[in-house]
Amino acid sequence: MRRPSWFRARCVSLAAVPLLLAVGCTSSSSEDAVPAAAASGVTFSTGGSFSVLHDAVGFGLLRAMSLEERPNPRDVVIYQALPNELPRVAGVITTVMQTPLSHVNLRAVQDDVPNAFIPNALADPVVKALIGRYVKYTASPTGVRVEPATQAEVEEHYAASRPATAQTPERDLSVTSITPLSSIGFDDWTAFGVKAANLATLATFDLPDADVPEGFAVPFSFYDQFMKANGFYARVSKMLADEKFRTDPAEQDEQLAALRDAIKDAPMPAPLEAALVATQRTYPSDTSLRCRSSTNNEDLPNFSGAGLYDSKTQHPDEGPLSKCIKQVYASVWNLRAFLERDFYRIDHLATAMGVVLYPAFTDEYANGVAVSADPVYETPGAYYVNTQLGEDLVTNPDAQSVPESLLLGADGSVAVATRSNLVEPGTRLITDAQATALRSSLRIIHERFQALYRPAAGEKFAMEIEFKITTSGTLTIKQARTWIFN
Repeated sequence: MRRPSWFRARCVSLAAVPLLLAVGCTSSSSEDAVPAAAASGVTFSTGGSFSVLHDAVGFGLLRAMSLEERPNPRDVVIYQALPNELPRVAGVITTVMQTPLSHVNLRAVQDDVPNAFIPNALADPVVKALIGRYVKYTASPTGVRVEPATQAEVEEHYAASRPATAQTPERDLSVTSITPLSSIGFDDWTAFGVKAANLATLATFDLPDADVPEGFAVPFSFYDQFMKANGFYARVSKMLADEKFRTDPAEQDEQLAALRDAIKDAPMPAPLEAALVATQRTYPSDTSLRCRSSTNNEDLPNFSGAGLYDSKTQHPDEGPLSKCIKQVYASVWNLRAFLERDFYRIDHLATAMGVVLYPAFTDEYANGVAVSADPVYETPGAYYVNTQLGEDLVTNPDAQSVPESLLLGADGSVAVATRSNLVEPGTRLITDAQATALRSSLRIIHERFQALYRPAAGEKFAMEIEFKITTSGTLTIKQARTWIFN
Protein backbone atom coordinates (compact mmCIF):
# COMPACT_ATOMS: atom_id res chain seq x y z
CA MET A 1 0.00 0.00 0.00
CA ARG A 2 1.23 3.46 -0.85
CA ARG A 3 2.65 5.46 2.07
CA PRO A 4 5.00 4.88 3.81
CA SER A 5 8.03 2.74 2.99
CA TRP A 6 9.93 3.07 6.25
CA PHE A 7 7.58 1.43 8.77
CA ARG A 8 7.75 -2.29 9.61
CA ALA A 9 5.29 -3.53 12.19
CA ARG A 10 6.89 -6.86 13.00
CA CYS A 11 10.35 -8.30 13.08
CA VAL A 12 11.66 -10.95 10.72
CA SER A 13 14.12 -12.48 13.15
CA LEU A 14 14.85 -12.55 16.86
CA ALA A 15 17.45 -9.80 16.66
CA ALA A 16 19.04 -9.26 20.04
CA VAL A 17 18.82 -5.48 20.00
CA PRO A 18 18.28 -4.31 23.57
CA LEU A 19 15.11 -2.44 24.47
CA LEU A 20 15.93 1.02 25.73
CA LEU A 21 13.47 0.74 28.58
CA ALA A 22 13.50 -1.47 31.59
CA VAL A 23 11.80 -4.86 31.62
CA GLY A 24 9.87 -3.55 34.57
CA CYS A 25 8.27 -6.61 35.92
CA THR A 26 8.12 -7.06 39.44
CA SER A 27 6.56 -9.28 41.61
CA SER A 28 8.42 -11.64 43.89
CA SER A 29 5.77 -14.28 43.21
CA SER A 30 6.04 -14.11 39.43
CA GLU A 31 8.26 -17.20 39.19
CA ASP A 32 7.05 -18.99 42.36
CA ALA A 33 5.20 -22.27 42.07
CA VAL A 34 1.71 -21.71 40.70
CA PRO A 35 -1.09 -22.78 43.09
CA ALA A 36 -2.52 -26.14 42.09
CA ALA A 37 -5.98 -24.64 41.55
CA ALA A 38 -4.59 -22.28 38.93
CA ALA A 39 -2.07 -24.60 37.26
CA SER A 40 -4.36 -25.49 34.36
CA GLY A 41 -5.50 -21.90 33.78
CA VAL A 42 -9.03 -20.73 33.06
CA THR A 43 -11.13 -20.52 29.89
CA PHE A 44 -14.01 -18.16 29.28
CA SER A 45 -15.94 -19.87 26.50
CA THR A 46 -18.02 -18.28 23.77
CA GLY A 47 -21.54 -17.66 24.97
CA GLY A 48 -20.52 -16.11 28.25
CA SER A 49 -21.12 -12.48 29.19
CA PHE A 50 -17.92 -11.19 27.64
CA SER A 51 -16.61 -10.09 24.28
CA VAL A 52 -13.32 -10.40 22.43
CA LEU A 53 -12.32 -7.16 20.74
CA HIS A 54 -8.99 -8.27 19.26
CA ASP A 55 -7.86 -11.84 18.62
CA ALA A 56 -4.21 -12.39 19.56
CA VAL A 57 -1.86 -14.17 21.94
CA GLY A 58 0.16 -12.34 24.58
CA PHE A 59 2.64 -13.28 27.30
CA GLY A 60 3.31 -11.12 30.35
CA LEU A 61 2.92 -10.41 34.03
CA LEU A 62 -0.78 -10.40 34.97
CA ARG A 63 -1.62 -7.22 36.88
CA ALA A 64 -4.83 -5.70 38.25
CA MET A 65 -4.34 -2.00 37.48
CA SER A 66 -5.72 1.24 38.83
CA LEU A 67 -5.89 4.21 36.48
CA GLU A 68 -3.10 5.90 38.45
CA GLU A 69 -0.60 3.06 37.95
CA ARG A 70 1.79 2.81 35.02
CA PRO A 71 1.85 -0.54 33.18
CA ASN A 72 4.95 -1.95 31.52
CA PRO A 73 5.32 -3.36 27.99
CA ARG A 74 5.49 -6.90 29.41
CA ASP A 75 2.29 -6.59 31.49
CA VAL A 76 -1.07 -8.20 30.81
CA VAL A 77 -3.36 -5.64 32.45
CA ILE A 78 -6.83 -5.87 33.97
CA TYR A 79 -8.70 -2.56 34.27
CA GLN A 80 -11.99 -1.84 36.02
CA ALA A 81 -12.32 1.45 34.09
CA LEU A 82 -11.03 2.37 30.63
CA PRO A 83 -7.74 4.28 30.79
CA ASN A 84 -7.55 7.43 28.68
CA GLU A 85 -3.82 6.92 28.31
CA LEU A 86 -2.36 3.46 27.77
CA PRO A 87 1.33 2.76 27.09
CA ARG A 88 2.23 -0.41 25.25
CA VAL A 89 1.22 -3.58 27.13
CA ALA A 90 1.21 -7.32 26.42
CA GLY A 91 -2.56 -7.71 26.65
CA VAL A 92 -5.71 -5.98 27.93
CA ILE A 93 -8.72 -7.21 29.89
CA THR A 94 -11.38 -4.77 31.07
CA THR A 95 -14.28 -5.44 33.40
CA VAL A 96 -16.21 -2.56 31.80
CA MET A 97 -17.56 -2.55 28.27
CA GLN A 98 -15.32 -1.34 25.46
CA THR A 99 -16.11 -0.25 21.93
CA PRO A 100 -14.19 -1.52 18.91
CA LEU A 101 -13.30 2.08 17.97
CA SER A 102 -11.97 3.19 21.37
CA HIS A 103 -8.31 4.14 21.58
CA VAL A 104 -7.73 1.18 23.90
CA ASN A 105 -8.84 -1.25 21.21
CA LEU A 106 -7.20 0.63 18.35
CA ARG A 107 -3.93 0.33 20.28
CA ALA A 108 -4.55 -3.40 20.79
CA VAL A 109 -5.19 -3.88 17.07
CA GLN A 110 -2.13 -1.83 16.10
CA ASP A 111 0.12 -3.67 18.59
CA ASP A 112 -1.54 -7.03 17.88
CA VAL A 113 -2.11 -7.82 21.55
CA PRO A 114 -5.19 -9.61 22.91
CA ASN A 115 -8.04 -7.46 24.18
CA ALA A 116 -11.29 -8.57 25.78
CA PHE A 117 -14.14 -7.37 27.96
CA ILE A 118 -14.72 -9.85 30.82
CA PRO A 119 -17.02 -8.31 33.46
CA ASN A 120 -16.27 -10.88 36.17
CA ALA A 121 -12.55 -11.33 35.48
CA LEU A 122 -11.39 -10.22 38.93
CA ALA A 123 -13.97 -12.41 40.64
CA ASP A 124 -12.64 -15.57 39.00
CA PRO A 125 -10.53 -17.57 41.50
CA VAL A 126 -8.01 -18.72 38.89
CA VAL A 127 -7.50 -15.21 37.57
CA LYS A 128 -7.05 -13.96 41.13
CA ALA A 129 -4.47 -16.69 41.81
CA LEU A 130 -2.52 -15.77 38.65
CA ILE A 131 -2.30 -12.03 39.37
CA GLY A 132 1.36 -11.17 39.92
CA ARG A 133 2.48 -14.18 37.87
CA TYR A 134 3.54 -14.70 34.26
CA VAL A 135 0.71 -15.83 32.02
CA LYS A 136 -0.14 -16.71 28.46
CA TYR A 137 -3.28 -14.82 27.45
CA THR A 138 -5.16 -15.99 24.35
CA ALA A 139 -8.16 -14.20 22.89
CA SER A 140 -9.90 -15.90 19.96
CA PRO A 141 -13.36 -16.12 18.39
CA THR A 142 -14.03 -19.22 20.49
CA GLY A 143 -13.15 -17.66 23.83
CA VAL A 144 -10.49 -16.35 26.16
CA ARG A 145 -7.86 -18.39 27.96
CA VAL A 146 -5.44 -17.32 30.72
CA GLU A 147 -2.84 -19.86 31.83
CA PRO A 148 0.53 -19.92 33.59
CA ALA A 149 3.70 -19.15 31.60
CA THR A 150 7.39 -18.71 32.32
CA GLN A 151 9.55 -15.60 32.17
CA ALA A 152 11.50 -17.23 29.34
CA GLU A 153 8.30 -17.53 27.29
CA VAL A 154 7.48 -13.89 28.02
CA GLU A 155 10.91 -12.72 26.85
CA GLU A 156 10.89 -14.90 23.73
CA HIS A 157 7.45 -13.67 22.68
CA TYR A 158 8.39 -10.06 23.37
CA ALA A 159 11.58 -10.26 21.32
CA ALA A 160 9.73 -11.91 18.43
CA SER A 161 7.16 -9.08 18.37
CA ARG A 162 9.63 -6.26 17.74
CA PRO A 163 11.10 -5.10 14.43
CA ALA A 164 14.59 -6.46 13.85
CA THR A 165 16.21 -3.16 12.92
CA ALA A 166 15.93 0.54 13.69
CA GLN A 167 13.41 2.60 11.73
CA THR A 168 13.76 6.21 10.64
CA PRO A 169 10.50 8.04 9.91
CA GLU A 170 10.39 10.26 6.85
CA ARG A 171 10.35 14.02 7.36
CA ASP A 172 10.63 16.86 4.87
CA LEU A 173 11.95 20.03 6.51
CA SER A 174 12.03 22.08 3.30
CA VAL A 175 8.55 23.56 3.87
CA THR A 176 9.06 26.56 6.14
CA SER A 177 5.68 28.33 6.10
CA ILE A 178 2.37 27.75 7.84
CA THR A 179 0.22 26.61 4.94
CA PRO A 180 -3.54 26.69 4.29
CA LEU A 181 -5.01 23.18 4.14
CA SER A 182 -6.38 24.12 0.72
CA SER A 183 -2.77 24.27 -0.56
CA ILE A 184 -1.72 20.88 0.85
CA GLY A 185 -1.93 17.64 -1.13
CA PHE A 186 -2.03 13.94 -0.28
CA ASP A 187 1.71 13.53 -0.90
CA ASP A 188 2.63 16.41 1.41
CA TRP A 189 2.37 14.20 4.49
CA THR A 190 6.17 14.07 4.79
CA ALA A 191 6.14 17.82 5.55
CA PHE A 192 2.93 18.13 7.60
CA GLY A 193 1.96 14.64 8.79
CA VAL A 194 -0.74 12.28 7.58
CA LYS A 195 -3.48 13.82 9.70
CA ALA A 196 -2.96 17.18 8.02
CA ALA A 197 -2.50 15.79 4.51
CA ASN A 198 -5.56 13.54 4.75
CA LEU A 199 -7.76 16.32 6.12
CA ALA A 200 -6.63 18.59 3.29
CA THR A 201 -7.31 15.83 0.77
CA LEU A 202 -10.71 15.13 2.30
CA ALA A 203 -11.76 18.71 1.60
CA THR A 204 -11.12 18.21 -2.14
CA PHE A 205 -13.75 15.47 -2.33
CA ASP A 206 -16.53 18.10 -2.10
CA LEU A 207 -18.70 15.85 0.03
CA PRO A 208 -22.31 16.80 -0.70
CA ASP A 209 -23.64 15.78 2.72
CA ALA A 210 -20.82 16.74 5.11
CA ASP A 211 -18.55 19.64 6.00
CA VAL A 212 -14.76 19.46 6.40
CA PRO A 213 -12.90 21.99 8.61
CA GLU A 214 -10.94 24.70 6.84
CA GLY A 215 -7.68 25.81 8.40
CA PHE A 216 -3.91 25.66 8.34
CA ALA A 217 -1.07 23.24 9.00
CA VAL A 218 2.16 24.06 10.82
CA PRO A 219 4.99 22.14 9.09
CA PHE A 220 7.55 19.81 10.66
CA SER A 221 10.25 22.44 10.11
CA PHE A 222 8.75 24.62 12.88
CA TYR A 223 9.14 21.78 15.40
CA ASP A 224 12.69 21.13 14.19
CA GLN A 225 13.69 24.80 14.47
CA PHE A 226 12.09 25.07 17.93
CA MET A 227 13.92 21.97 19.20
CA LYS A 228 17.27 23.17 17.82
CA ALA A 229 16.92 26.74 19.08
CA ASN A 230 16.31 25.55 22.64
CA GLY A 231 18.91 22.77 22.70
CA PHE A 232 16.33 20.04 23.14
CA TYR A 233 17.84 17.58 20.65
CA ALA A 234 21.08 17.63 22.66
CA ARG A 235 19.09 17.17 25.86
CA VAL A 236 17.24 14.18 24.40
CA SER A 237 20.51 12.60 23.20
CA LYS A 238 21.94 12.91 26.70
CA MET A 239 18.76 11.47 28.20
CA LEU A 240 18.80 8.46 25.85
CA ALA A 241 22.40 7.73 26.82
CA ASP A 242 21.69 7.92 30.56
CA GLU A 243 21.97 4.43 32.04
CA LYS A 244 19.56 5.26 34.86
CA PHE A 245 17.00 6.48 32.34
CA ARG A 246 17.45 3.30 30.34
CA THR A 247 16.83 0.98 33.29
CA ASP A 248 14.64 2.79 35.85
CA PRO A 249 10.94 3.32 34.99
CA ALA A 250 10.58 6.00 37.65
CA GLU A 251 13.52 7.88 36.15
CA GLN A 252 11.94 7.64 32.71
CA ASP A 253 8.74 9.17 34.05
CA GLU A 254 10.64 11.94 35.81
CA GLN A 255 12.95 12.92 32.95
CA LEU A 256 10.21 12.81 30.30
CA ALA A 257 7.92 14.93 32.49
CA ALA A 258 10.73 17.45 33.04
CA LEU A 259 11.38 17.57 29.29
CA ARG A 260 7.71 18.21 28.55
CA ASP A 261 7.63 21.04 31.10
CA ALA A 262 10.78 22.56 29.61
CA ILE A 263 9.29 22.47 26.10
CA LYS A 264 6.14 24.24 27.28
CA ASP A 265 8.18 26.95 29.01
CA ALA A 266 10.77 27.48 26.26
CA PRO A 267 10.60 30.54 23.99
CA MET A 268 9.34 30.15 20.45
CA PRO A 269 11.96 31.53 18.01
CA ALA A 270 10.92 35.04 16.91
CA PRO A 271 10.27 34.26 13.21
CA LEU A 272 8.07 31.28 14.14
CA GLU A 273 6.24 33.32 16.79
CA ALA A 274 5.52 36.02 14.20
CA ALA A 275 4.14 33.47 11.75
CA LEU A 276 1.88 31.96 14.41
CA VAL A 277 0.62 35.39 15.48
CA ALA A 278 -0.17 36.25 11.86
CA THR A 279 -2.07 32.99 11.44
CA GLN A 280 -4.06 33.53 14.63
CA ARG A 281 -5.04 37.01 13.43
CA THR A 282 -6.72 35.58 10.32
CA TYR A 283 -9.54 34.50 12.66
CA PRO A 284 -11.91 36.72 14.64
CA SER A 285 -10.47 37.61 18.05
CA ASP A 286 -13.07 35.52 19.92
CA THR A 287 -12.24 32.28 18.03
CA SER A 288 -10.99 29.23 19.91
CA LEU A 289 -8.55 27.26 17.77
CA ARG A 290 -8.16 23.51 17.81
CA CYS A 291 -4.51 22.43 17.57
CA ARG A 292 -4.28 18.77 16.51
CA SER A 293 -1.13 16.68 16.52
CA SER A 294 0.06 15.47 13.11
CA THR A 295 3.33 13.54 13.36
CA ASN A 296 5.36 11.46 10.92
CA ASN A 297 4.64 8.28 12.89
CA GLU A 298 0.84 8.13 13.25
CA ASP A 299 -2.18 7.57 11.00
CA LEU A 300 -0.09 5.31 8.75
CA PRO A 301 -1.50 2.28 6.91
CA ASN A 302 -0.07 -0.20 9.44
CA PHE A 303 0.51 2.08 12.43
CA SER A 304 -2.34 4.30 13.66
CA GLY A 305 -0.59 5.76 16.70
CA ALA A 306 -4.05 6.31 18.18
CA GLY A 307 -3.93 8.17 21.49
CA LEU A 308 -0.15 8.62 21.58
CA TYR A 309 -0.01 12.38 21.14
CA ASP A 310 -2.07 15.28 22.48
CA SER A 311 -4.32 17.76 20.74
CA LYS A 312 -5.22 21.01 22.50
CA THR A 313 -7.60 23.95 22.20
CA GLN A 314 -6.33 27.53 22.38
CA HIS A 315 -8.99 29.84 23.81
CA PRO A 316 -8.95 33.60 23.14
CA ASP A 317 -8.06 34.49 26.75
CA GLU A 318 -5.09 32.12 26.89
CA GLY A 319 -2.54 34.27 25.15
CA PRO A 320 -0.55 33.60 21.97
CA LEU A 321 -1.11 30.55 19.81
CA SER A 322 2.47 29.43 20.47
CA LYS A 323 1.39 28.34 23.97
CA CYS A 324 -0.91 25.68 22.53
CA ILE A 325 1.61 24.69 19.83
CA LYS A 326 4.25 24.04 22.49
CA GLN A 327 1.81 21.86 24.44
CA VAL A 328 1.34 19.74 21.33
CA TYR A 329 5.12 19.65 20.77
CA ALA A 330 5.62 18.50 24.36
CA SER A 331 3.36 15.50 23.73
CA VAL A 332 6.03 14.00 21.46
CA TRP A 333 7.62 13.07 24.78
CA ASN A 334 4.54 11.54 26.41
CA LEU A 335 5.55 8.33 28.12
CA ARG A 336 3.09 6.27 26.07
CA ALA A 337 4.40 7.76 22.81
CA PHE A 338 8.02 7.27 23.83
CA LEU A 339 7.47 3.62 24.81
CA GLU A 340 5.63 2.88 21.58
CA ARG A 341 8.33 4.38 19.40
CA ASP A 342 10.97 2.59 21.40
CA PHE A 343 9.25 -0.78 20.98
CA TYR A 344 9.16 -0.32 17.21
CA ARG A 345 12.75 0.98 17.22
CA ILE A 346 11.63 4.30 15.72
CA ASP A 347 14.32 6.97 15.88
CA HIS A 348 13.14 9.45 18.52
CA LEU A 349 15.27 12.25 17.11
CA ALA A 350 13.78 11.82 13.63
CA THR A 351 10.24 12.09 14.96
CA ALA A 352 8.59 15.32 13.83
CA MET A 353 5.42 17.06 14.95
CA GLY A 354 3.17 19.08 12.69
CA VAL A 355 -0.01 20.78 13.90
CA VAL A 356 -3.41 21.13 12.21
CA LEU A 357 -5.26 24.35 13.06
CA TYR A 358 -8.96 25.05 12.64
CA PRO A 359 -11.76 26.67 14.67
CA ALA A 360 -12.85 24.56 17.64
CA PHE A 361 -16.37 23.17 17.72
CA THR A 362 -18.64 25.06 20.12
CA ASP A 363 -22.08 23.59 19.40
CA GLU A 364 -21.48 19.87 19.56
CA TYR A 365 -24.51 17.58 19.78
CA ALA A 366 -22.68 14.29 19.26
CA ASN A 367 -19.29 12.89 18.31
CA GLY A 368 -18.49 9.66 16.57
CA VAL A 369 -16.16 7.32 14.75
CA ALA A 370 -17.07 5.30 11.67
CA VAL A 371 -15.37 2.72 9.45
CA SER A 372 -16.09 2.15 5.77
CA ALA A 373 -16.44 -1.56 6.53
CA ASP A 374 -17.87 -3.67 9.32
CA PRO A 375 -14.84 -4.84 11.35
CA VAL A 376 -17.02 -6.17 14.19
CA TYR A 377 -19.72 -8.39 12.64
CA GLU A 378 -18.13 -8.54 9.15
CA THR A 379 -21.42 -7.75 7.43
CA PRO A 380 -20.75 -7.45 3.68
CA GLY A 381 -21.22 -3.94 2.35
CA ALA A 382 -22.05 -2.42 5.75
CA TYR A 383 -20.41 0.50 7.54
CA TYR A 384 -19.85 0.44 11.31
CA VAL A 385 -20.57 3.60 13.35
CA ASN A 386 -20.09 4.49 17.03
CA THR A 387 -21.66 7.72 18.32
CA GLN A 388 -22.03 9.31 21.74
CA LEU A 389 -23.83 12.34 23.09
CA GLY A 390 -21.98 15.65 23.44
CA GLU A 391 -18.27 15.63 24.17
CA ASP A 392 -18.13 12.18 25.82
CA LEU A 393 -15.59 10.92 23.29
CA VAL A 394 -16.14 7.57 21.63
CA THR A 395 -12.36 7.19 21.42
CA ASN A 396 -11.81 7.89 25.15
CA PRO A 397 -15.19 7.33 26.81
CA ASP A 398 -16.05 8.16 30.38
CA ALA A 399 -16.37 5.26 32.79
CA GLN A 400 -19.56 3.24 32.25
CA SER A 401 -20.35 5.16 29.04
CA VAL A 402 -21.92 3.01 26.32
CA PRO A 403 -22.07 4.58 22.84
CA GLU A 404 -24.60 4.00 20.12
CA SER A 405 -23.40 1.37 17.63
CA LEU A 406 -25.00 1.21 14.18
CA LEU A 407 -24.56 -0.81 11.03
CA LEU A 408 -25.36 1.19 7.92
CA GLY A 409 -26.37 -1.30 5.25
CA ALA A 410 -25.67 -0.84 1.56
CA ASP A 411 -29.42 -1.19 0.98
CA GLY A 412 -30.13 1.91 3.08
CA SER A 413 -30.97 -0.02 6.24
CA VAL A 414 -29.87 1.09 9.72
CA ALA A 415 -29.36 -1.69 12.28
CA VAL A 416 -28.86 -0.81 15.96
CA ALA A 417 -26.27 -3.00 17.69
CA THR A 418 -26.22 -1.02 20.97
CA ARG A 419 -27.96 2.12 22.15
CA SER A 420 -26.31 5.01 23.95
CA ASN A 421 -26.89 4.97 27.69
CA LEU A 422 -26.84 8.79 27.75
CA VAL A 423 -30.14 9.25 25.92
CA GLU A 424 -33.70 8.16 26.60
CA PRO A 425 -34.18 4.37 26.27
CA GLY A 426 -35.29 3.32 22.81
CA THR A 427 -34.12 6.52 21.12
CA ARG A 428 -31.35 6.95 18.57
CA LEU A 429 -28.64 9.60 18.42
CA ILE A 430 -28.20 9.38 14.65
CA THR A 431 -31.31 10.30 12.66
CA ASP A 432 -32.22 8.61 9.39
CA ALA A 433 -31.10 11.69 7.47
CA GLN A 434 -27.75 11.76 9.28
CA ALA A 435 -27.29 8.03 8.70
CA THR A 436 -27.88 8.63 4.99
CA ALA A 437 -25.34 11.48 4.99
CA LEU A 438 -22.78 9.30 6.79
CA ARG A 439 -23.30 6.40 4.39
CA SER A 440 -22.93 8.65 1.36
CA SER A 441 -19.81 10.32 2.76
CA LEU A 442 -18.18 7.04 3.78
CA ARG A 443 -18.70 5.61 0.31
CA ILE A 444 -17.01 8.59 -1.35
CA ILE A 445 -14.19 8.69 1.22
CA HIS A 446 -13.53 4.98 0.80
CA GLU A 447 -13.45 5.09 -2.99
CA ARG A 448 -11.35 8.25 -3.29
CA PHE A 449 -8.76 7.30 -0.68
CA GLN A 450 -8.55 3.75 -2.02
CA ALA A 451 -7.53 5.23 -5.36
CA LEU A 452 -4.83 7.27 -3.59
CA TYR A 453 -3.48 4.57 -1.29
CA ARG A 454 -3.59 1.89 -4.00
CA PRO A 455 -3.72 -1.25 -1.81
CA ALA A 456 -2.29 -4.42 -3.31
CA ALA A 457 -4.58 -6.92 -4.99
CA GLY A 458 -6.46 -8.86 -2.31
CA GLU A 459 -5.37 -6.49 0.48
CA LYS A 460 -8.21 -5.39 2.74
CA PHE A 461 -8.87 -1.67 2.73
CA ALA A 462 -11.14 0.66 4.69
CA MET A 463 -11.07 4.19 6.03
CA GLU A 464 -11.82 5.27 9.59
CA ILE A 465 -13.25 8.74 10.18
CA GLU A 466 -13.93 10.92 13.21
CA PHE A 467 -16.96 13.18 12.97
CA LYS A 468 -19.06 15.70 14.85
CA ILE A 469 -22.75 16.51 14.61
CA THR A 470 -23.68 20.04 15.64
CA THR A 471 -26.80 21.04 17.52
CA SER A 472 -28.20 22.25 14.19
CA GLY A 473 -27.67 18.77 12.70
CA THR A 474 -24.63 19.51 10.50
CA LEU A 475 -22.27 16.57 9.93
CA THR A 476 -18.59 17.58 10.00
CA ILE A 477 -15.82 15.06 9.28
CA LYS A 478 -12.60 16.10 11.03
CA GLN A 479 -10.23 13.18 10.43
CA ALA A 480 -9.67 10.29 8.03
CA ARG A 481 -7.10 7.51 8.26
CA THR A 482 -6.72 3.96 7.08
CA TRP A 483 -8.31 1.26 9.20
CA ILE A 484 -5.96 -1.42 10.52
CA PHE A 485 -7.63 -4.80 10.15
CA ASN A 486 -7.34 -7.60 12.70
